Amino acid sequence: MGTCSAALAAIQHNTHNVPYGRYASSKYGFHVSVRLSWLIQELPAFLVPLSLVLWASSSRAMYLPNQLLLGMYFCHYFQRTFIYPFLIRGGKPTPFGSFALAFAFCTCNGYLQARYLSHYAEFPPGWVTHPYFITGSCLWFLGWVINIHSDHILRNLRAPGETGYNIPRGGLFEYVSGANFLGEIIEWAGFALAVHSIHSAAFALFTSIILSSRAVAHHKWYLVKFEDYPKHRKALIPFVF
Repeated sequence: MGTCSAALAAIQHNTHNVPYGRYASSKYGFHVSVRLSWLIQELPAFLVPLSLVLWASSSRAMYLPNQLLLGMYFCHYFQRTFIYPFLIRGGKPTPFGSFALAFAFCTCNGYLQARYLSHYAEFPPGWVTHPYFITGSCLWFLGWVINIHSDHILRNLRAPGETGYNIPRGGLFEYVSGANFLGEIIEWAGFALAVHSIHSAAFALFTSIILSSRAVAHHKWYLVKFEDYPKHRKALIPFVF
């Protein structure tokens, strides 16, 4: 799951499950094709920043730290916008309410992250060799790989045409129910460390709160759904939580 798709949960303050996928409900509006909704809702997270870099007076985008950080951001959302939706197998339609809020979040967050990095962010000399940048970049890459690999595992739980649910196995799913969520949390936490701004920190915090709630909901659902679900498996943090 992308963070944008969890936008409604922020409004609900975790009082209900995010209303899409297995938790979808008609009370949030008519349903939109899952592939179409993913493509359109994630699109502004890529196109808005791209327009800021290409057509606005992006005075800071010429500097190496800014370019690398923007590259991390674009790398994630290119995959989420133009690759991930077309790899989805089955999947339940998305209620329009969830889709609309995700679209709004992607638009606003994309603008904030890219506007700061392309127009305002000034980093000290040698920032790309600073421990914050190196550690943050490594965490970003680790989280990105975990997220993509975990999505691959979930996707291949279903044969073509299937829509049911199975117990995920392999990778970090051997330890946690929300391996894909853990990967994205790590990814944006690393990004925030490398950027070192209130904008990136707020994004990472939002991601952590929403996706941890999502992981707990999934974990409880799996325990109820499958009698043979691994009892040692945690919700989000291996061996801990």
